[in-house]
Amino acid sequence: MGSTYTLDVRKTATLTVGLLMGVWVVDYIDRVMMAVALPFIGAEFALTKTEQGALITVFALVYLLCQIPGGLLADRVGARRLLVVSLALWSAFTALTGLAWGLGALLVIRALFGVGQGIFPGASFKALSERTTPARRATAAGTMLAATQLGAGLAPLVVAPLLLAFGWRPTFWVTAAVGALIGLLLWALLPPPLPAELNGSGDLTRPAPPPASVLRAPAVWKFAALFCATNMLGYGMITWVPSYLLEARGVSLLNTGLYAAIPGLVMTVTIILGGWLFDRYFHDRGRLFVIPLLLCTAVLLVLMLRAETAAGFTLFQTLAMAVAGLSMMGILGMPVRALPPAVIGSGMGVVNVGGQVAGVLAPVLMGWLVDHYSYTAAFGLLIGTTVLGALIAMVVPQRVDQFHLTAA
Repeated sequence: MGSTYTLDVRKTATLTVGLLMGVWVVDYIDRVMMAVALPFIGAEFALTKTEQGALITVFALVYLLCQIPGGLLADRVGARRLLVVSLALWSAFTALTGLAWGLGALLVIRALFGVGQGIFPGASFKALSERTTPARRATAAGTMLAATQLGAGLAPLVVAPLLLAFGWRPTFWVTAAVGALIGLLLWALLPPPLPAELNGSGDLTRPAPPPASVLRAPAVWKFAALFCATNMLGYGMITWVPSYLLEARGVSLLNTGLYAAIPGLVMTVTIILGGWLFDRYFHDRGRLFVIPLLLCTAVLLVLMLRAETAAGFTLFQTLAMAVAGLSMMGILGMPVRALPPAVIGSGMGVVNVGGQVAGVLAPVLMGWLVDHYSYTAAFGLLIGTTVLGALIAMVVPQRVDQFHLTAA
């Protein structure tokens, strides 16, 4: 009986993580697709680099504003329903992107696209927490979030050939159809939550706090600040590496897709490994894990900027992103473990606000630096924010009991 129960728990967790990974892959393909298509969209509408960066930033700004409302909504109405609504909305606005007639229309459509995707992260963490045990939750979350880099890595490989074969507009229509299909699969196959005594929501020693206590908890906001500093790297690379390789290094579009894919695919593996390492060895001493990794990432970024060839640039970029991937669940693993399932949507919504502030700032700041200085200055910004992340990591909580959430 016990082994059957264990098997059911493992099956529930595995199926949940697999489905959520599929959604996150499509999520990031949809995002990265815009970055890969930017040179073509910019050429058609005669957009400056700053205006191209604004197309990423307007999405990221709306996405940011939806994080806390989306998390609160997930805690209130449930994860499954909100996940499907989110997929339906963002697939519709992905399709509409292919019908845009100018910069103004693109800005409006990408803002609405941000609404569809913005309500998704809180729901995904809610679904995960209800269907996993606390002891394995960072590993499960790391595996789920590895799909962000898998999507980022696959996107150039998928999008570049579609752009060449059909143009940028039909490419958006194809990915919209894939998103709708994934939504149907999620609705049909997502298993029910685990019993409360297994997923932690029935732990009487940790009664569920009200959402307001999460919003005013300093520990949660410290992790939001940490995620902001470290997520600048991911958003900056996703947005500007394809354009850099095309324009500054003279790499062909197909080779650009290949070079841009490699770091994300490698980072997929290291995020999963980082989640496992955090759960097994570092769950109460995250600083010892995160700070050296971030400093190592900064050194590798310096070497990336000094590379003389596109291949050398990609090599050091890949190494930097791989090490940064190891650190991700050291950054997100503690709140994932500490927040009760009843309010994890709200709590991770707050943490993700920090990450998406980076999404607002990185594309447009780097675009401005490219317009007024150089790509070297733009990527140099990412070195500074990575070091800043290491400094912030010195003051974040390291243990569950340091979160101090107040029960209702």
